[in-house]
Amino acid sequence: MTDALARLLEIAPAPSEPLQKDWGDVERRLGVRLPADYKELIQVCGGSNWDDYLYVLEPDCPNKHYDLITWASHQTEDLEGLWEVEKKPAELEAEGTQVVLWATTDNGECLYWLVRPGLEPDRWTVMVNEARGDRWEHFPVSCTQFLASALDGELKSGILSSLFPLAAHEFRRLRAI
Repeated sequence: MTDALARLLEIAPAPSEPLQKDWGDVERRLGVRLPADYKELIQVCGGSNWDDYLYVLEPDCPNKHYDLITWASHQTEDLEGLWEVEKKPAELEAEGTQVVLWATTDNGECLYWLVRPGLEPDRWTVMVNEARGDRWEHFPVSCTQFLASALDGELKSGILSSLFPLAAHEFRRLRAI
């Protein structure tokens, strides 16, 4: 278990039954390999809602509104259209660089992995895009590290809600929402 996931489980204990995914099938459908810490997070917590605000998307989520594959497909199309009218963030200027969605918020902000050519998935970092705007933030941490650090107050975002995180943390599996 990664240190970041262990920190998350201190914040909100995991459900008792781990989830199993066919990650090979998931990665084929997404067209990219996924970071090991994300796979572990999903196996332990599933698609999840943190502090009634941040939604970690799950491939083939029982709650179809939070399915990673569907969201990632739509976001890729939306961003391709956006780059025709807006300037890409500097982190995305290099040839072959892309973002892959892994979480969203109830306000519509999107959290992505920054995927650079030749960079292994376990070294991907996090990009946050404001809802209905062109502001982006880059955090040089993994998705699980981002979530743990945001929840414990170590990491601050100027884009995410100032009400996040809550003082008393809340965790729910998305299948239960």
